[in-house]
Amino acid sequence: MSHLPSPLDLRKLKVYPLAERHSQSRLEEILVEPGDAPPTCPENVSKTIHDCTQKIKAALKRNAAVMLIYGAHLIKNGGQLLLNQMMERGWLSHLATNGAGTIHDWEFSFTGRSTESVRDNVAAGTFGAWDETGRYIHLALLAGGLRDEGYGRALGRFVYEDGTSLPAIESLEKLLRTKPSHPLAAARADLLLAMRAHQLAPGRQMVLHRFRNACVLANAFRQELPLTVHPGIGYDIISNHPMFNGAVIGRAADIDFQLFGASVEKLDGGVVLSIGSAIMGPQVFEKSLSCVNNLRLQTGRPIVGGHTIYVVDLQDGGNWDWTKGEPPKDNPAYYLRFCKSYSRMGGTMHYVQCDNVLFLRHLFHALQKI
Repeated sequence: MSHLPSPLDLRKLKVYPLAERHSQSRLEEILVEPGDAPPTCPENVSKTIHDCTQKIKAALKRNAAVMLIYGAHLIKNGGQLLLNQMMERGWLSHLATNGAGTIHDWEFSFTGRSTESVRDNVAAGTFGAWDETGRYIHLALLAGGLRDEGYGRALGRFVYEDGTSLPAIESLEKLLRTKPSHPLAAARADLLLAMRAHQLAPGRQMVLHRFRNACVLANAFRQELPLTVHPGIGYDIISNHPMFNGAVIGRAADIDFQLFGASVEKLDGGVVLSIGSAIMGPQVFEKSLSCVNNLRLQTGRPIVGGHTIYVVDLQDGGNWDWTKGEPPKDNPAYYLRFCKSYSRMGGTMHYVQCDNVLFLRHLFHALQKI
């Protein structure tokens, strides 16, 4: 007799209108204006920012990749316009974030509000159970799957175009019957099932994003700059919705991982900025770099080299100089697992203990001068 439990039936979850949620952050209160002079930062941070600026300048001159990997707090703390301006000015060639980074970005673009009380809402069974967030992000990924788009581009398009269009159920059924082995067959099947299960009508699905000008996803889509998303199944609040479909999320993330690798391929002499991403950033980067080196070595090419990595976080760095290698176990820096991961990725790595938005503000102003 099997002792395996029956899976939780997420289709029975009760969700609520996003307007009913007490959101703790307001876009108009958190947005940082790029033109405003930033507060001062420590001298050692200023020195590293100067060095970083010169490395970015050199990378851009040789057409090497400049990748910015960021966590959700950069969005929660109002860094959107800084990122958008950096894209606009051609200072970045690739952005990457986790699922939470896109959820806050989307909610701000939709309602101008985001962030909830985890403690209170988990106890009430309402954490993440917000209809529009789960519904529309899934809808964007479902529609993007028909175009073979990754997570970032699909959701960026959804915001920029204020929704999407869905095909007729009959056309999906016909395509699945006549072309069951087509590369898009699985995406078509997932959309068909979702349309039937959740009463999604064919035709135009209009979803107005009143604050899309501040949306990083939408601006990356508009500028045709890769913004890849690297979520985890069960990590993000869109899992707490009857429309949750891990296959749809995984398909979109699969495409984005490959796009991430395409930028790593261009990283010789380039720059990686990892800002507030202690888990996703180093984990995705190390696997991607290994894939690129694997493919290069098969054709007799040298592995990726000459790149510089700047890791920015608030955790105590123990005043360790990572260019000297890994610290001893009695140094607090030894326990910065994300630093150890990045330090093993070739090139040169620097750790900057600094507020994420403050670092980006100073970097923005320094880049303006080159």
